[in-house]
Amino acid sequence: MSVSNFDVLVVGGGHAGIEASIAAARMGLRVGLVSMDLHSIGRLSCNPSVGGSAKGHLAKEIDALGGVMASLADASGLQFKMLNTSKGPAIWSPRTQNDKDLYPLFAQNLVLKQRNLKMIPEKVVEILVNADSVVGIKTETNECISAKTVVLCSGTFLNAVMWTGQQAVSGGRVGEKAADKISDLLAGFGLVKGRLKTGTPPRIDAKSIDYSVFRPHNGDESPQPMSFRTQIVKNRLACYATQTSERTHDILRTGFSRSPMFTGLIHGAGPRYCPSIEDKIARFSDKSSHSIVLEPEGLNTHSVYVNGFSTSLPPDIQERGLQSVSGLERAQIVRYGYAVEYDFFFPYQLKYTLESKAISGLFFAGQINGTSGYEEAASQGLIAGINAALKVLDRDPFIVKRTDAYIGVLIDDLVNKNTEEPYRIFTSLAEFRLLLRIDTVYDRLLPYGHQLGLISQWDYERWDRKKDIERKINRATIADKPAVEAVNTLLLSSNETPVSETTTLAQLTRRPTVNLGDLLMLTETIPATLLNEHQDSIAKVQTNHRYQGYIEKQVRDVERSQAMEETVIPTNFLYDRVFSLSTEAREKLSRIQPSTLGQASRIPGVSASDISILTVYLR
Repeated sequence: MSVSNFDVLVVGGGHAGIEASIAAARMGLRVGLVSMDLHSIGRLSCNPSVGGSAKGHLAKEIDALGGVMASLADASGLQFKMLNTSKGPAIWSPRTQNDKDLYPLFAQNLVLKQRNLKMIPEKVVEILVNADSVVGIKTETNECISAKTVVLCSGTFLNAVMWTGQQAVSGGRVGEKAADKISDLLAGFGLVKGRLKTGTPPRIDAKSIDYSVFRPHNGDESPQPMSFRTQIVKNRLACYATQTSERTHDILRTGFSRSPMFTGLIHGAGPRYCPSIEDKIARFSDKSSHSIVLEPEGLNTHSVYVNGFSTSLPPDIQERGLQSVSGLERAQIVRYGYAVEYDFFFPYQLKYTLESKAISGLFFAGQINGTSGYEEAASQGLIAGINAALKVLDRDPFIVKRTDAYIGVLIDDLVNKNTEEPYRIFTSLAEFRLLLRIDTVYDRLLPYGHQLGLISQWDYERWDRKKDIERKINRATIADKPAVEAVNTLLLSSNETPVSETTTLAQLTRRPTVNLGDLLMLTETIPATLLNEHQDSIAKVQTNHRYQGYIEKQVRDVERSQAMEETVIPTNFLYDRVFSLSTEAREKLSRIQPSTLGQASRIPGVSASDISILTVYLR
């Protein structure tokens, strides 16, 4: 493969860059992955985990579309948990604790072996643009590499500065240089940039911790893989929970006068829902403690991640603060916490494909778009990589709707809403979350992955066989009416009121304490061996029947919203000519340039009356 000519160039080897480059290569394109340090590809910069509330939905959706994050998480996983199981199934979400050394090792091996993909160890200093179209990149060694499309996945490295106390060091991660020219050059093309901040906690030596005083956080008794391609996973370690105290807070307050956050040295906004420990103390002064979870970073390291203690306070304050926590009196810090301030570009300047509106062929993915988190970055990388490939192939773009996936919610929010702080996905952001459960993810997205060439025929047929079993279970649930005597024995054992006449399994399974699997065993429609093998399919059918009314309502809501999504707004529509629109609506609509009436309706500041006026005008 020629080093100087590619179909797709991906800049940055983080989670976004991995997904973008592998997806485009698997679609048959000539792809180059450019990274300053090839050994940093796939590095878990902050928390050594994948998934979590809503983030687990993203990881599963990436898997369903043919991405690799979930498989890498399974391969390097040390602990597997399903979160929120005490609540409704719409917000159940998987999480893995991972080995920080194995995850990037598996990622680098995957990239190295991928056909059509070449790794390029260079620092990019310029995105080359000609007549408002990207034509390639220029490296620090003055080499120009041409490409038909470029996916920029620069993470936290654009003009990045790391802060510990009042000490500032240029770089986007410990030991790694900042990219100090790209964002200024792109701003020269009219792209609007901003400044954000993220942070990481200190790591401490496991040998210096007294674990006897902590509460263990164990994995699930029957751990489930993140990816449908993985057969078996194992829990290999536990995490440990504790909390800070008023004494801890008093010690940390003594360092506020030397904090880069409170002294104005850091100007970028940090993530509201993942604040630093000093920010939590300042904002929630009425709280006497904050949760901390000690998370081992790997099987072959003594490094422990102090989750909940992200900080940029001076080293001496970090040390004293940690050692005030019970069980950490002798804690030895192996790496101090720090904050990273970096440039990003406001994502309203992007299309739904994540292609720049201003520069054709240039795609943005990850923290450059103002997001926070591995899963958010990987989701964007996958979509950007797919669409960069489709653009080269002159095929229709691939757009994920917010009614179809959390990935769609993420991208729709980025394009339509103003990014004042790092964006993080939450289940509460998805209005159709009952339809976007993790047990429906492959039904929703795997056919798309197959059409794009990212899901193999073997995997597609395996999913189709599973769908066939679900259909059989569903038909039996609707049609079967077991004998009253047998049903009442089961109901009484579950403290449920007995029935007086034969009733379908579908009606019986709506009772909250009754398990569909037990009901199916009362009939002989489906062999017991098959039922035992497909407990997940039974649980899915049970959920669909138990929440049938709510699901049907959300389906109707989706159908109604589709009418607005199908009403196309012409490109470069002149909103200033629609004088009946409010001033704020005209400004927001002109800036974002929504492609449909549905998109316009979701822009903050555009009211229902503005949409009514626009609807009439478009007609």
